[in-house]
Amino acid sequence: MQEKEARKENLKKLQDLGYSPHPYSFPAEDTVSKIVEKFKDERDEERLKKVHVRTAGRILTLRRMGRATFLHISDGLEKLQVFLRENELGKEKYRHFRYFNIGDWIGVEGILFRTKTGELTVLARDFTLLAKALLPLPEKWHGLQDVEVRFRKRYLDLIVNRRSRKVFETRARLLQLIRNFFLSRGFLEVETPMMHPVLGGAAAKPFRTHHNALDMDLYLRIAPELYLKRLVVGGMERVFEIGRNFRNEGLSAQHNPEFTMLEFYWAYKDYLFLMDLTEELFQELAVSVWGGLQGSYQGRELDLSPPWRRIKFMDSLAEALGVEKEMLWDEKWVLSRAREEFPEDAGPPPSTYGKALDFLFDLHIKEKLWDPTFVMDHPKVISPLAKEHREDPRLTERFELIMAGMEIANAFSELTDPEEQRARFEEQVRRKEEGAEVDLDYIEALSYGLPPTAGEGIGIDRTVMIFTDSPNIREVILFPLMRKKG
Repeated sequence: MQEKEARKENLKKLQDLGYSPHPYSFPAEDTVSKIVEKFKDERDEERLKKVHVRTAGRILTLRRMGRATFLHISDGLEKLQVFLRENELGKEKYRHFRYFNIGDWIGVEGILFRTKTGELTVLARDFTLLAKALLPLPEKWHGLQDVEVRFRKRYLDLIVNRRSRKVFETRARLLQLIRNFFLSRGFLEVETPMMHPVLGGAAAKPFRTHHNALDMDLYLRIAPELYLKRLVVGGMERVFEIGRNFRNEGLSAQHNPEFTMLEFYWAYKDYLFLMDLTEELFQELAVSVWGGLQGSYQGRELDLSPPWRRIKFMDSLAEALGVEKEMLWDEKWVLSRAREEFPEDAGPPPSTYGKALDFLFDLHIKEKLWDPTFVMDHPKVISPLAKEHREDPRLTERFELIMAGMEIANAFSELTDPEEQRARFEEQVRRKEEGAEVDLDYIEALSYGLPPTAGEGIGIDRTVMIFTDSPNIREVILFPLMRKKG
């Protein structure tokens, strides 16, 4: 509190000297980053002295030396040294600077020069207050390490950790690359509802809300799938959406209740086509971000060179468990095996055959898959929206993309038969699966005819994790959900 009171007193003194505590604007001509980039290689002192700059930033360092002061200001990306000198500013103006602190926003103007150590510096001819920091920055401004503080107070993280700024710039860049990828292929970007009257699109626990005016319960969407396929029914043959989904489930290094997904649908295509398209998309992202198809994640090489490995769900699981594949169609045996292997401290074990299959696959296979791998041909019981496999009616035409042990994408040849879709929904309800409802409006839409269609969902947050080498999903979400303090 003493520090805060001292800063408040400094603000009052600056106000008494005529400084506005909350100015409306400042005529900055260039950002700190642009100045650094433009003149980083200029060594001709005479040329530099002819360059007049007016810029602004937050004070990150401050070194007072009597009648001269060195400081660094930052725009969040680059930092630039500023030199204040009494005989340049005048005695009275220079004395004003005693009331500035690290963390304050300042506007400066002057000419450029290089110090004896070669550092690009602004010789200030004027400065002004743009905002007073009434609270001090973290002591070690060069590296806020407390993860809890970094996520709760992202603004501090962005001030002091340049890597965090880079992560979110890369995220924005990836989103733009993804949009361009689909727009260049004739897709239309659309928006579908985030509040749904009926659950659908994934097996997940929803967030519930209530609309007062209509007096009806609604769910925050767990997936946009059923609305996007309605658009294909309506004749929009190539659509995609990038948006938030919400699932009222646990938090982990790979899960946040509010997350971002890309979903897209392409009429007249199947899941085999989407595998090739997905390889192409991720290779374009890798070349743009990594500069090639090889990168690293958490200290281990990651190779996106084609062709990517393809394995079958039931075949690989049977091999991992050391049993004949037919054994996996025995629901009682699968449930028993899953319960045997389920950790005692991890809550209730899988209660349905489908959940037991998923658990065993995740435990024995998924976490061991590193380089991108397509896991294909899932059982129908865990794929209620996917088309029946053309060679085996017990399976579906579905794949998941696994990379670095994480599910990155999920795709189908879409189920287009309305009666089969009704039966699948009803089977989910019979098995009391999470989020299971019979969406009659969607079945009616299918009854108007959905052409052969391939659809895919890609987790944006996990994709960003891969390309920014981030170990936790909260590292790539600006404001992740956190437990209440206290």
